[in-house]
Amino acid sequence: MSIVYKRRSIRKYQKKDVPDELVKEVIRAAMHAPSACNQQPWHFVVIKDAETRKKVAEIHPHAKMILEAPVAILVCGDPSLEKCKGFWVQDCSAAVENLLLRAAELGLGAVWCGVYPREDRVKSFQKLLGIPDHVIPFALVPMGYPAEQPILEDRFKPERIHYEKW
Repeated sequence: MSIVYKRRSIRKYQKKDVPDELVKEVIRAAMHAPSACNQQPWHFVVIKDAETRKKVAEIHPHAKMILEAPVAILVCGDPSLEKCKGFWVQDCSAAVENLLLRAAELGLGAVWCGVYPREDRVKSFQKLLGIPDHVIPFALVPMGYPAEQPILEDRFKPERIHYEKW
C-alpha cells in the first residue's frame, strides 16, 4: 500500500525519454483494472511526437506540462464495448488509477488531466488524433521521470466516514 500513499501528481519532468517497455507496462497495469461485467471498454493512445504534444497543450488548458513530458497516454472509453451500459466512466477511471500507481512504482511521474465530459476537449482530441466518433477521449496522462518531489501528506479524514447511515 505504500505506493498508494506515495503517489502524487507530477507536473515537472526530466529531459529523459521513457522506454517503450515502461509505457507498455503502465498500460498493462491499466488494462488489469476492474471493470463492470469485465467489459474492459478502454483504448489507449500513446503520444510522443513533440508537435502533437504542442497541439495537445493548445487543446487542454490544464495540460501545459505535456510540453515537458516525453510521453502522454490518452485513455479513451468505448461505449460500444459495454456489456453493462453506463459504467465505462468508472471502468476508465479505475484504469487511469492503475496506470498512475504503476508509473509511480516504476519511478515515473504522471498526472491525470481530465478530458471527458468537456465536449470541446473530447471533440478536439478526436479530431487531432483521428479517434472514431464512438470512442470518447476520457483522460490525458502526461508522464516522465520526475523533476519534482511534492510533499507527502496524510489525506485520511475520519470525519468523512459514516457508519450505517449519514
